Amino acid sequence: MVSPGGWPSRRALRARRLSPGYAMTSDLLRRTRRLIVLGILSVLGHAAHAEGRLRIADQFGIAYLPLYVAQAQGLIQKHGKAAGIDIQVEYIRLSGGAAINDALLAGQIDIGSAGLGPLFTLWDRTRGKQDVKGVASLGNFPYYLVTTNPDVRTLADLGPKDRIAVPAVGVSVQARLLQFAAARQWGDAAYDRLDAWTVALPHPDAAAALIKGGTEITAHFGNPPFQEQVLAANPRARILLDSYDLLGGPSTATALYATTRFREDNPKTYAAFVAALDEAARFIQDNREAAADIYLSVSGARTPRDLLLAVLAKPEIEFLTTPQRTLTLGRFLHRVGALRHAPVSVTDYFFDAPHTRGGS
Repeated sequence: MVSPGGWPSRRALRARRLSPGYAMTSDLLRRTRRLIVLGILSVLGHAAHAEGRLRIADQFGIAYLPLYVAQAQGLIQKHGKAAGIDIQVEYIRLSGGAAINDALLAGQIDIGSAGLGPLFTLWDRTRGKQDVKGVASLGNFPYYLVTTNPDVRTLADLGPKDRIAVPAVGVSVQARLLQFAAARQWGDAAYDRLDAWTVALPHPDAAAALIKGGTEITAHFGNPPFQEQVLAANPRARILLDSYDLLGGPSTATALYATTRFREDNPKTYAAFVAALDEAARFIQDNREAAADIYLSVSGARTPRDLLLAVLAKPEIEFLTTPQRTLTLGRFLHRVGALRHAPVSVTDYFFDAPHTRGGS
């Protein structure tokens, strides 16, 4: 008998133990398997950590515009050449922090972009192992919890008949902010009171569900520009919760993160990425119309250009690489037991660098 992987099954091996030559065959088999595994790990390790190769996962929404700009303008390659290295860059579109985290741990990407929730989760779980930390903030963006249920006027009105769309249940920054809001409303012991009514849905699909109606989705904790699309297209839509109100002002909700090994093994590639991100952020701040066109081109979104420009013109939207007001959420997650380790400072969960030291 043979196992699905091609190796003899345990039952077959047990049957052979009394047969002549079994010991020799078994030893040879173990040595062969060990050599194959070591060879594969050697190849994979070289591929995953070779200078000059960068795989980045982005998602849906304006928060990821700096990555779209870097892609459209070849900024990572530009800064790589300035450092004397040619960088091959691959962009991978995923949805939800859970998918980003899985891809990063599996070695399928080098840098992930997601909300603070997934970053905190991975930082907490990989301490002493892969040691995942934040690379930079993608900026400050207000995230709205929007509902179309006429019976829901406050958070306390949400009930079993509601379905709240978030990118990833229990992990995404929207899911964590909802827990933070629940704790504020009913106390820390009830922080997960609304979790049972959340469902995982990509932002474009969730926005479409609220605009068209006729689905089980009655609320969406989204991000720009999807939340603005819903508010503009459905007169019944209204804001139940603003993340800025929850966190005390403009705050980072989305960040980039990587393993410590990737950062240490690829110093030039990593530095080129950070420099490109900073240039992209400055470009967006100074060139809103050109940035809007890049967003539409790279994302393939059908967002009305006028609405996109209106969103980008909001003073509360800031493209910065320095994290702001992130520690509040991290301390809350530790307090309710979602994190085993308590974050004390920003550089606990972000790599120590000039653009992160002044963060909060």
